[in-house]
Amino acid sequence: MKTLYLIPARGGSKGIPGKNIKPFCGQPLICRAIDQAREAGAADRDICVSTDSPEIRRVAEGYGLETPFLRPAELSTDRAGSYGVIMHALEWYARERGVEYDRVVLLQPTSPLRTPDDIREAVGLWRPDCDMVVTVCEARTNPYYNAFEADAEGFLHISKGEGGYTRRQDAPAVWEYNGAVYVMTAASLRRGPMSGFHRIIPCPMPAERSVDLDTPLDWMMAEELCRRGV
Repeated sequence: MKTLYLIPARGGSKGIPGKNIKPFCGQPLICRAIDQAREAGAADRDICVSTDSPEIRRVAEGYGLETPFLRPAELSTDRAGSYGVIMHALEWYARERGVEYDRVVLLQPTSPLRTPDDIREAVGLWRPDCDMVVTVCEARTNPYYNAFEADAEGFLHISKGEGGYTRRQDAPAVWEYNGAVYVMTAASLRRGPMSGFHRIIPCPMPAERSVDLDTPLDWMMAEELCRRGV
């Protein structure tokens, strides 16, 4: 079973400029993701930083990780999706290194509170008949309890069910992707994008480790949680 640990790190960032090499608790964010992959058991030859930025490449290689390519310009805009980045990496390793990977573990640098154990747990849940294992946390709103939609007359009604739940803990559990770990079957990826995946296994993580860095406020919160040892 060959596994590619893919760390996508685009150079441009509007919300937090230069975030992938910005020091997070004293360490460049990209290096933190590399450490997490290594500590989860990945060999350096199977860790790929996919970036369009020579500066990110320099930081990764200065941290001892070969970064053998810069991704093409069409995969480097803020509109480029993860699927094209993943397929480019899989095809590059097959073409240039002769390595056909069976699965991809996607580790976005913007989940700095993810732990090596979170990665190992998600990989351990993977099985050949699934499309993907994905880390999740409990959704902030529940469509059976406190998520509402407006009807044709503009009045709110519960999104799902009859609205009979009076306690959140009695409603069915619902989950949201937290962006920390995706373990994807390469054969499923070759059939098409993740939007077509149907056999998805959840890997729950606590909310306090599910911070995703989109804004400076997210960064401040995540650093404070990190300092507190979350």
